[in-house]
Amino acid sequence: MRVIRSEADIAEGLSWLLRSDRRLGRIAAVAGPVPLRRSDGGLRGLARIVIGQQVSVASAEAIWRRFETAFPDPSPGAILDAEAETFRTVGLSRPKIATLRAVAEACRAGLDIDRLAAIPGGEAHRLLTGIRGIGPWTADIYLLFCLGHADIFPAGDLALRNAVAEALDLKAPLAAREVATMAERWSPWRGVAARLFWTYYRATRQRAALPV
Repeated sequence: MRVIRSEADIAEGLSWLLRSDRRLGRIAAVAGPVPLRRSDGGLRGLARIVIGQQVSVASAEAIWRRFETAFPDPSPGAILDAEAETFRTVGLSRPKIATLRAVAEACRAGLDIDRLAAIPGGEAHRLLTGIRGIGPWTADIYLLFCLGHADIFPAGDLALRNAVAEALDLKAPLAAREVATMAERWSPWRGVAARLFWTYYRATRQRAALPV
């Protein structure tokens, strides 16, 4: 199983993709350098993804700073023992509080989310989405950016779907299932393909596209 740990892994994956799908050469030329963008793993990394959902980048950063102040060591025990007022002071919504507590409960019950880096992506995805409040997008982003799974393609990400449609001259909007099927030809480097399309989108729209 491939893991993306360094810029060299990105280069290897991109080289394979350009040989396997000639359409991607033009896209890579527009996109420019494809970034690594690895983030913290563990409960901390998953919490940051949950906190950043459905809010602006600026809001997510502000909430995350308050979360780090309230939980300098975001262990399962610290999250489960925290009072509701602590979460409200941080600025978290009730659904996000419930999700973080569900993740903490799963970890306390024995789920080692860092170990998910060493098991196949499909199985890791199933274990994560088995936690209440963790959907496919959250699981994909965690596996891709926090654990480095090389063959994850977050087809549920709207910016990624728009990027694929624009780059390949397809009629938007594309359904998540349609994009997931298209991405199968980029296996076992779907994670690098996703980074390529996000980077292309950033280059053509002049705004950030990567979700972390």
